Amino acid sequence: VQLQASGGGLVQAGGSLRLSCVASGRTFGSYAMGWFRQAPGKERELVAAITDGDSASYADSVKGRFTISRDRAKNTVYLQMNSLKPEDTAIYYCAARPYWEIKYAIWGQGTLVTVSS
Repeated sequence: VQLQASGGGLVQAGGSLRLSCVASGRTFGSYAMGWFRQAPGKERELVAAITDGDSASYADSVKGRFTISRDRAKNTVYLQMNSLKPEDTAIYYCAARPYWEIKYAIWGQGTLVTVSS
């Protein structure tokens, strides 16, 4: 599986962006997917994840503002980000793991999200 993330950009605080992550190489129906982010000088953190059974979970910092979803027909996972804050500024990465694994082993390239105040 290869992952291609897109959708980042510059947005004002309070605005919205939708990130996309397209998987290629094989069907990713049996994979759990995650969106991570890394801000300058900070550790990478998991912000949203969706299981192979489409159960979603979120970091407390984005709960109620971000929504992760997947379109199996398009082999794509989305991260809808609303009410963006300057502290959401980071490089966002999508990642995948087979549902029986704990660690995310497949990573896409990052897409930069910049939120201006």
